[in-house]
Amino acid sequence: MIIGTGIDVVDIERFALQLERTPRLRERLFVPAERVLPVQSLAARFAAKEAAAKALKAPPGMIWQHCWIEKTQWGAPVLCMEGTVAAEAAKQGIDRWHLSMSHDGGMAMAYVVAEGFPVETLPDGQDEPITEASTA
Repeated sequence: MIIGTGIDVVDIERFALQLERTPRLRERLFVPAERVLPVQSLAARFAAKEAAAKALKAPPGMIWQHCWIEKTQWGAPVLCMEGTVAAEAAKQGIDRWHLSMSHDGGMAMAYVVAEGFPVETLPDGQDEPITEASTA
């Protein structure tokens, strides 16, 4: 069952400027194996982390380095996680992730699907859609 989806788009040039202006940003966002990659790959990986956060319904306290991307022997991206991200995924019953990333024309994007069996609902109705009736 699909528990969550997320998509994110990153402007590569703008992301590169942020990395230049904030030297520690690379360390905060990426694990050591990711930090050496070219900026377009970093932008795609950041988009993947953002998309994963959206699929998890953007929980507070998520540590960016607890989510990273590796590749299979055929080059397909694999979403890996530990710590805060893995704990939130387990809490929501997520046991399988699907990830697609790309970069072209100065933009990087990622799409994530979180799959599993829900084990509990989110607190405070966070899983309920906002409707006119609920905002009145």
